[in-house]
Amino acid sequence: MTVKVSSVGLKGLEGYRVQVEVRISPGTESMVIVGLPDASVKESKERVISALSHFDIDVTDQKVVVNLSPSEQKKNGPLFDLAIAIAALKELNFIKEDIPKNTAFIGALSLDGAVEKADGMLPALVSAKSIGLKKVYFPHDSDIPIHMLEGLECIVVQHIEEVVNHLDGQGFLSFAPIDASSNPIPSLPVHHQKDFCHVIGHEYPKRALEIAAAGEHNVLMSGPPGCGKSLLAETFPSILPSLTNKAQLEVISLYQLAGEKGLSQHCIPFRHPHHSASSVAIIGGGSTPRPGEISLAHKGVLFLDEIAEFAKKTLDMLRQPLETGKVTISRAHSTVTYPCSFLLIGAMNPCPCGYLGSNNHYCTCSSKQIQAYQNRISGPVYDRIDVLLSLRSINLEQPNKRLESSAEIRKRVEVARERQYERYQIEISNAKVPFEFMTEKSPLKNEQQKMLSKVAAKQNWSNRVQIKIIRLARTISDLAGEEHITDSSLWEACSFRRFSVQKQHSSIARET
Repeated sequence: MTVKVSSVGLKGLEGYRVQVEVRISPGTESMVIVGLPDASVKESKERVISALSHFDIDVTDQKVVVNLSPSEQKKNGPLFDLAIAIAALKELNFIKEDIPKNTAFIGALSLDGAVEKADGMLPALVSAKSIGLKKVYFPHDSDIPIHMLEGLECIVVQHIEEVVNHLDGQGFLSFAPIDASSNPIPSLPVHHQKDFCHVIGHEYPKRALEIAAAGEHNVLMSGPPGCGKSLLAETFPSILPSLTNKAQLEVISLYQLAGEKGLSQHCIPFRHPHHSASSVAIIGGGSTPRPGEISLAHKGVLFLDEIAEFAKKTLDMLRQPLETGKVTISRAHSTVTYPCSFLLIGAMNPCPCGYLGSNNHYCTCSSKQIQAYQNRISGPVYDRIDVLLSLRSINLEQPNKRLESSAEIRKRVEVARERQYERYQIEISNAKVPFEFMTEKSPLKNEQQKMLSKVAAKQNWSNRVQIKIIRLARTISDLAGEEHITDSSLWEACSFRRFSVQKQHSSIARET
């Protein structure tokens, strides 16, 4: 007789049901695991046999065959230890009761039978409901927000003996079964270290960043050193709306898969990689593909300071993720897809010395050097930027006046986001929604389209840039509470692209 027990396997962030089949028959002492197991899965046999000895079970004179189905999917990690052990105990008739098909077992085993956590537990639990599972046994992990796993009965265990007793209807678990849907925990406000009320001046950039936050638009800032580019970028997450439960689970899952620690719940991801980071670190990869910085910035912000210093190849690799919101990493042994719907903020100096257009320093760069420096960001990458800002140093000795706090700006951003969600009947922003769907809901007037075409022809804007402007105008109108795209919002959207950083700096270089 063959016993089948369910577990969950992972392919990137996506989970799938794994049928753990165990058959024990008389024969030469052996334990074989088939179904494309990796090294950590093959080593399960030693851990499982040792854990079975806790029940005084001896399989040294028997042949144990373990099949992990589907056989064509590569199995990674020790998540199947508990399922293999439970299937073996059922095959040996140590467990009397039938094991429901909609129950899964996830977790690694120690030699004494203790159930331990392993990488990838949270994405496996998140996927469990979608693949038809109702109940999951797994070890305690403080990083797993059990209260957010709605519709899934989570049974936390410490030892395999607890699992056996619970399946047979005996004894109590050290952790009571938790039904997340009946015990919600309210979200707490996030405290940000930096606030826009502490940023003096820069009223125009603040307005641009508010629009970017409302519609998830990408931003590129250029200006001399010390003018406030990094400060604005690091303060930007304080005006972003809080993440939904689904988004939080996705983000925490990605961090666990990448082996990253320290991201608390309700915290907006903010990734700030150094310009010397490799393309694999930014995009993701490795022999077993892991998420890169763009995936760790999912539902948050990817800040590329000194963006012109990044390798041109690395920047060009951002083109597809910026368009699709996901990245596919192909390797010889596997191909995985990770989500990467992030908001890009770039900051750069206008020239190699950094002082082109500065009021306090003289630029020593030639026009050829300036052009070569700016060309490190290719045209296709520029086209994927919604807002181009040229910053200048400000006078700190300005008259005292009340500055808006991030909380006040965030309220307006949240209202604008709600208008977008209501319009599209799905939680998606103006920058991410399919353009055909957006124009169906908010078409431009004929006069507005003619005006945009005229300006685009004069500025040599591509079709992608024109679409970006329409998306920006829609967001500006949402912030103003307008049902349709207004003429003033379209003009303001054009102003964020009309004086392109590249064009403006090139003209200054010619004058010098």
